[in-house]
Amino acid sequence: MDLRRSHSLCQSSPRKQRSRLRLLLPGRMTLAALLGAALFSILSPSKAHAEFTVCNQTLDVVNLAVGQKVDNGDQTDGWWTIGANQCVNVIREELANRYIYLYATDVFGHAIVDGSTEMCIDRRRFSIRGIEECWQRGHIAARFVEVDTLEQVRWTYFLTGNSP
Repeated sequence: MDLRRSHSLCQSSPRKQRSRLRLLLPGRMTLAALLGAALFSILSPSKAHAEFTVCNQTLDVVNLAVGQKVDNGDQTDGWWTIGANQCVNVIREELANRYIYLYATDVFGHAIVDGSTEMCIDRRRFSIRGIEECWQRGHIAARFVEVDTLEQVRWTYFLTGNSP
C-alpha cells in the first residue's frame, strides 16, 4: 500500500477544509468577520435599561435611599451603596414621576445632602410605604432632597455632597 495514499485518506485537502468551513459559516463570511461581528455586538451600546441613575462624585462611599410616588402613595426604598466616582441605576423603568427624592449618607451615617422633604428610612435594607409618623411606625425620619426631573423619562443625578 502506498503510504502517501493512506496519509491522504486521514487528512482532507485544504480545498475540502475550506468547503466544510463554508458550510458552517453562511455566505462568504470568514472566521475573522464572524469574530468581529460578535465583538461588535458585545461592545456596542444597547438601549439603557436604567431610567434614574445616581452618580457619586464625592470622594467617599455613600449609602443612598430613594423616595417616589408608587400607586398614588409615597414610598421610600434603600439602600444602594455607591463608591466614589461610581454610578448606580436606582429606578430601572421609565420615570412616571416628575419628582424623585434622595437621601444620602456617608459610611458613618452622616447626611451628605440636606433636603426639606421628610420621609422614612430604616437602618437595614427597606421598602416603606407612606411618609407620615415615621417614628411611631418604627422607622427613622430623614430629610430627602427633591430632584425635579422636568418630566423626562430618563434622568441622571450627580451627587456632589452639596445640596442643589
